[in-house]
Amino acid sequence: MSTSAAPADEAGIDRDLVLLEGKLATLVAHARALRAANETLRRDLAVAQDRNRALAERVTEAAQRLDALLARLSESTQ
Repeated sequence: MSTSAAPADEAGIDRDLVLLEGKLATLVAHARALRAANETLRRDLAVAQDRNRALAERVTEAAQRLDALLARLSESTQ
């Protein structure tokens, strides 16, 4: 009886291996897609951080100019 069950077991194992191979291929594809998306997000973040730094510098410079103008205005009114 074990000889007749062996081919059925092998067919089941082969089917399981094919299914596992498909799932593994899907997992690898998702991992690659996520890696690419992550790399894009890292680049976008770096660009945004650089822009944020530049804007912060401009705000600081504008605040200094306003402070200087206010100081000159208060000197001229005294």
